[in-house]
Amino acid sequence: MKIDGLASGLNTAAIIDALMDVAAIPKKQVAARITDRNSVISNLQSLNTSLQDLATKAQTAAKANSLASFRASSSSENVTVTAGATASAFSTSVVVDAVATSHAVVTAAAPAGSWGGTFTLVTADGTTTEITPEGTSAVDLAKAINDADAGITATVVSGGVDADGNPLSRLQLTSTTTGEDGAFTLYRGTSADVDAGTARDVATETGAAVLTQGADARIRLFAGTAAEQAITSASNTFTGLADGIDITVTKASADPVTVSVAIDTEAQAKTAGDFVKQIGDLLKRIDNGSKATVAEAGGKTTLGVFTGDSTVRALRGALANAVQHPVDGVSPSSIGISIDRYGALAFDAKKFGEAMAADPAGTQAVFAAVAARVDDVAGQYSDKYDGMLTQRITGQQSEVKALETQVSRWDLRLEQRRATLERQYTAMETQLSTLQSQSSWLSSQLASLRPDSSS
Repeated sequence: MKIDGLASGLNTAAIIDALMDVAAIPKKQVAARITDRNSVISNLQSLNTSLQDLATKAQTAAKANSLASFRASSSSENVTVTAGATASAFSTSVVVDAVATSHAVVTAAAPAGSWGGTFTLVTADGTTTEITPEGTSAVDLAKAINDADAGITATVVSGGVDADGNPLSRLQLTSTTTGEDGAFTLYRGTSADVDAGTARDVATETGAAVLTQGADARIRLFAGTAAEQAITSASNTFTGLADGIDITVTKASADPVTVSVAIDTEAQAKTAGDFVKQIGDLLKRIDNGSKATVAEAGGKTTLGVFTGDSTVRALRGALANAVQHPVDGVSPSSIGISIDRYGALAFDAKKFGEAMAADPAGTQAVFAAVAARVDDVAGQYSDKYDGMLTQRITGQQSEVKALETQVSRWDLRLEQRRATLERQYTAMETQLSTLQSQSSWLSSQLASLRPDSSS
């Protein structure tokens, strides 16, 4: 039971709180260290994430064709040109004789009950697939064909009505691929009937038709010259027309179409510049986090979140060395990558463009080597298992756990301290109350012993 100044008149609750505030100072100091460590951990984790992203970009930049960038064009909207990483400057004319088509057939109109029995599908390569629907309706046969997964899709189409007004149905059959290899034939009968020549081709029945014949796309290179060359493709895309160059056609025309691929110098400079900027931003982030703000006289100096962190400082130095050290005697500054006297990383797009124009292979080699070194540094520090920055984060987290254990112990210790103080002050109030009661009794006894004034 708490007795707050009942006998003494003192504000014992406030006194106990003040004493507890003094006793809790060590706990508050530990809690402040936890807050500080958590801030450091958060910033280190963010830095590590950025470093891992840089490692991914560096792996791409370190490839031998990482700067390959081309601008493809066509003189007709019906021909599209795509240039890959292995392409080179190129220009030629093509004549599109035909585009690729899917084989499509529509059956004759027939009433319900005419679609049962066994059918055999024969593809262009001679593969046969027997199809037996569960029922005798057009829907049953369409389902069976689609379920056979033979590269043919079947759709039920209305066929009008017969003379008695009964509904009729057709099936439209379409190959899922274009080109000659997508052609097919659907027979009424088993595969044995097909081999015997007794099966009937549904496309030859009265009222049926071949809507489109499966055919390859065809183009001609160097048309009208002694070097004229015909090329076919099962699809409308011609892969590898030249090294790393594909074209896609959408319409046939007798007019030659000029297709061109040119080196895109602006895109090359942007690719290199974006990579260098990412490194520069990371270096700048480390520098800003390592600064200490010195206050005026009487003020408090504020340290950066990375100030004094040897791991982060070593990372900064390793990245700087990776981008500024020569590659086989060639300085990265010769291709526009440099670090000024203040440690800031810069990229000179004009100088880079001049280097690419003068020696594209050499410039690519220097850039790729720099990227490879950056990748090595990033991996050394950010590896999720044994990276130096990762281990630094793990160490900080272990320290926080130890500090949190100290806080828990301090909570128990302070709880016991408050209980002790409350007992002490309660005992004091009780004792004072007893003494006051005794004093009052004695005073009354002494008063009773005084002679009466009238006597």
